[in-house]
Amino acid sequence: MTDFPIWRIRPATADDAEALALVASATFLESFAGFVDGAGIVAHCRKQHTAENYRKYLTQGAKAWLAEVEPGHAPVGYALICAPELELAQEGDLELKRIYLLSRFQGSMMAGTMMRIVREAAAGHKRLLLGVKNDNHRALAFYAKHGFQTIGTRTFDVGGKTYDDYVLALELAN
Repeated sequence: MTDFPIWRIRPATADDAEALALVASATFLESFAGFVDGAGIVAHCRKQHTAENYRKYLTQGAKAWLAEVEPGHAPVGYALICAPELELAQEGDLELKRIYLLSRFQGSMMAGTMMRIVREAAAGHKRLLLGVKNDNHRALAFYAKHGFQTIGTRTFDVGGKTYDDYVLALELAN
């Protein structure tokens, strides 16, 4: 891209819950439209990607970051880490609950920078875990590039329909 915008990644607070919810729904829709049931995506976003849910995560100790571009710091991506919600979690694990970037900005340094920030924030934990749709090849390649390995599987509910996910882990140096 010759006209790639100026961008930044900054820590998000509970005051950013509306922006997190907006970019969460937009990136989820963009990532899965055509691969996951459309009505399920809408139902999932209405339930899971609400400002209230993001406020709750952040007030309960989760950490999030917003990727923003000029002009005006428009949100185009985000990452969220929290206490593990995955069944395969062990003592000392942390979960990368979400990391998404609008496709227009994928392939830039933004995703790698978000991952670096997440890894720095995870320092002191044993592993960083995440779930990813088992046929999301682009995401799987990104995670493999960053050292994640498959440790199991799970089913993931999107609006009442279930899909198969891999559970990945990144061993962290203590």
